[in-house]
Amino acid sequence: MPGPGARKNNRHKNRTPAANGAPPPFNLPDGFFADFDHAATWSIVVEYLCDYFQLPDLGTRSGLKKVHINFNDIFKKLDSAYVGAQRRSNEKLMGGIVGIWAKMCADAILRDKLFHEGLLSKIMPLLEYDSMRHMALNALSVVTHHGGQVARREIARKNPVLVRLIEAHPDDAKVMELATVTMAHATSAVLSVEDPPDNGIVKEIQVRTVLKVTVDNVRKPSATHYMMDHALSLLTSATRHCPEDCKATPQMLTLLVSCLRSANLTARCTALGGLIRLTANESEPDRQNFDPQSLIAAVQRGFPENLSQVMMDYGPERCDTTLTLRSTLDYQNAMMRCAQDKDLYSLGRTLAMLIQRTEFAIGEGMFQGEDRHGRRETLDVGLPFTMWTDALPHCARALRARGAPADLDAADVLDLKYYIIRSRIPDAIAQGQRAVARNPDLAYAYYAISMGADHQEGLRAVKKGLKCKGATPFVRNYMLWRAVEHAGDLGVTVLQDAPKESEASHAEGVAFLMSAWEDAKTFIAEAPPDNRHMQTMLNWYIILTIAIKGPELGEGLAELAPAKRKLDLSTQFMNMLSFRIKKTQMRLAREMILKLYPKAISEWGAWIQRFDELDAHADRHKPISLTQADDDLAAWLENMKLEDGAEDPMHHECIHPKISVNNVSLYRCSWCGNPSAVLRKCGGCGKTRYCDGQCQKKHWSEHRTDCKGK
Repeated sequence: MPGPGARKNNRHKNRTPAANGAPPPFNLPDGFFADFDHAATWSIVVEYLCDYFQLPDLGTRSGLKKVHINFNDIFKKLDSAYVGAQRRSNEKLMGGIVGIWAKMCADAILRDKLFHEGLLSKIMPLLEYDSMRHMALNALSVVTHHGGQVARREIARKNPVLVRLIEAHPDDAKVMELATVTMAHATSAVLSVEDPPDNGIVKEIQVRTVLKVTVDNVRKPSATHYMMDHALSLLTSATRHCPEDCKATPQMLTLLVSCLRSANLTARCTALGGLIRLTANESEPDRQNFDPQSLIAAVQRGFPENLSQVMMDYGPERCDTTLTLRSTLDYQNAMMRCAQDKDLYSLGRTLAMLIQRTEFAIGEGMFQGEDRHGRRETLDVGLPFTMWTDALPHCARALRARGAPADLDAADVLDLKYYIIRSRIPDAIAQGQRAVARNPDLAYAYYAISMGADHQEGLRAVKKGLKCKGATPFVRNYMLWRAVEHAGDLGVTVLQDAPKESEASHAEGVAFLMSAWEDAKTFIAEAPPDNRHMQTMLNWYIILTIAIKGPELGEGLAELAPAKRKLDLSTQFMNMLSFRIKKTQMRLAREMILKLYPKAISEWGAWIQRFDELDAHADRHKPISLTQADDDLAAWLENMKLEDGAEDPMHHECIHPKISVNNVSLYRCSWCGNPSAVLRKCGGCGKTRYCDGQCQKKHWSEHRTDCKGK
């Protein structure tokens, strides 16, 4: 292959002249193919091709737009050259054309057009040629890096070919790396979706085999950080919809658990998300039915001495069991009193107080007596309701008739509880939003808003509610519980869906998990020991402590001993009170992590140390290159510039970004602590961030002294 200078001399000799400005014909001269027989590098091949076919600069957005305009003509020329090269077994030319097509895949529309024209069928045969294997894998890696769902899913169907390639070339580190990266990008497109993928494609992409090969290969000394990072993405993506395949690869589970000791916070939280998702299919929903008779029977039996002492230390009058029984009695007395005095206003004030004292204060009931045959019958006592819970809206109207601010608050509480009891959650949310618009300090309204399925709206609500000074201990504890559940679920979901190159998405995901950890820690420190959500909060706290603290914890996790003791006590309380401890997703995840933790350190401790050492290196994002030709091609494929010559901000290194606590703090509201990627900056200092104007207004008295714009 002639060098760049000689190539200029040959340019017009090799090109067939065009008549009247028409595009050059697609039947290329034999001399065209001969020029590539001795090309030194792939970059020279693609440069020559781009020059010969007068292609625009494929390294710029404007160049790719020009390809759009003339796509059909350009594709026919390149396809003609590819077919001719294939007929003549000209490997360099085939590879160079595939490289150009791969470069075009940086543009989503061009990528889809090329896949429609059969790009994948032109790349795959090149894997069988020793001279083109690395080039073809480079192309697949780049295409899947830029690729959309359709392109990636089609490439995922080629997983069996890539696995066989790795097995056939066990000592070729470049094959191992590029095939792993390609499978990670492509397989995640199939598995990292909300709805379960079709069983046919899951079987076709051979998830179990891919997982086993990937786990075996990350152990090899030749594995780079670039390859390891993609391998972890591949493994965690499989846990959502293929748990049985994951469990059939036990070393994969210990590898993910070992990642909880990595120095990289993002890697720890990503691994945690994978482990939590792994338990979803076999878990039970965290719902409990309250039976007051069982509670009364348990109290009558008496608590064991150790549990009685725990309640005494906390304050028996503050424990949930005591509050529930006392509130049940107060509720019955209030209803009997109302049957006599017909004072709905007084009843409403009492009910609003009880609702904010404990969860099960308001139960169903009715006024009953015996007929002349001794049978129980419902009595009409002259009130506008028969069933006791139907009293709530009537009492709310009586309170609003008085109109005092405290009465309006109580009326909103009654309406909210009524909607919750009737499972009318959308109505409860709408009423809660109206209530906080009237009084932003009504904590119970924020709790009601948080009961919706929208995790972000729910989390934002309880974070604001937790700043309300008038919240009762019960309402505060329940908002902490909701905050942990919302933030924990959001953290796992955001990290699952975050593009690898998006630092903002990863920082937001970690911010959610740190928020959940902080609120879980507060809950277990403040809530009564017999609270029915203590188990759930301890499960979250234990696994989030392991993920957030990482290598700061001892290998024996001695730091978690107090939490484990609380968990044991909570188990005893639940058994005593006849609350069945369900196999929730968080319980199963906590049990699995603690069980596998010692084995994970033993099997993968040295590997994690190497991963962290490579992670700390300045070139952690660079793939390996075995030849100068590979280097040149990879650089050309990855290079994308804006029109001013700057690097395209949409094209970052394709590994998980490094996230620190400082990164995470930028995604928390300066007032309520709500994690979000769409916070508003203070217009004065530009540093503090807020959910909205309400949070900024409430923070102003504290922030004004620090704000340069005061």
